[in-house]
Amino acid sequence: MNTCFSASRLFKAALAAALSLTAASALAQGFPDRPIKLIVPFAAGGSTDLAARLVAQYAGPELGQPIVVENRAGAGGSLGMEAVARATADGYTLGMATMSTHGTNPAVYEGRLKYDAIKDFAPITNVATVPSVLAVNAKVPAKTIQEFIALAKASPGKYSFASPGVGSLGHVNISYFSALAGIELLHVPYKGAGPAMNDALAGQVDAITDNLPSALPHIQAGSLRALAVLSENRSPMLPDVPTYPEFGFPQMGGGGWFGVVAPAGTPVDVVNKLNSAIHKAMQKPEFIKKMDDVGATLIPGTPDEFAAQIKQAVDRYKRAVEMTKIVGN
Repeated sequence: MNTCFSASRLFKAALAAALSLTAASALAQGFPDRPIKLIVPFAAGGSTDLAARLVAQYAGPELGQPIVVENRAGAGGSLGMEAVARATADGYTLGMATMSTHGTNPAVYEGRLKYDAIKDFAPITNVATVPSVLAVNAKVPAKTIQEFIALAKASPGKYSFASPGVGSLGHVNISYFSALAGIELLHVPYKGAGPAMNDALAGQVDAITDNLPSALPHIQAGSLRALAVLSENRSPMLPDVPTYPEFGFPQMGGGGWFGVVAPAGTPVDVVNKLNSAIHKAMQKPEFIKKMDDVGATLIPGTPDEFAAQIKQAVDRYKRAVEMTKIVGN
């Protein structure tokens, strides 16, 4: 009796699994049959938004349906990512994940985020990486990162740095570098990147880290002096400025990235279809040129490769926050 009952339960479980796979396969075959929403967890403008709009413009035709970009800013990108995590896992709601949403935020707000950066998403593909640059106001008497470290060690707490806010990517990056270098800098948080940059240019603060495309005009004008680039390799835009690993800080890793994710549980066939369409979009000359214009390097890959990159970011910034003791507001 018990054996028959167990066999019956196993049969029903197997049947349910088979039906689930059949339904997922049918969904993938008909996907997409309506517009797709791509959530950007930041305000319009900037490299992440540009990448999303290029994905929408060129991947939509590959899929035969429009991709509509929706900017849903707030809480350092967490509000938008929460919306993606809670969406139906059918491929019709996607999100642009970044080093902030899937790196610093999980570390700084551990236990307080309403999504899990790894468990709640199905990675589709990374799109591009953009280097950031550590720069000082031109009045700071340091021409190299070694000279800046020496100045800071000689006068702990004298030199300051601006960030877009407590727990932001800029805050964590400079704080992590400071901890690794054994220096003490004064953190001055602002409500956004714009005000932070304005005071760095005015000399109200001594240093700032920002995306290279945003900082480059000020570096070229001589208002800021670039000391280090956060990137895997030197940037063609600043070929004479070394990367952090060249200074002996490989723990800093590479530059920021942004890629496309879906809610966890999205059928594999749908994920693969989206991956293929986005990769075809990334081969378009205008896509390549516009990304190149903002100093971005395209980094297409498989869903598994993107999953590994997300895990690396989570692990890296967990170590950074453990060392710096940063706690978000």
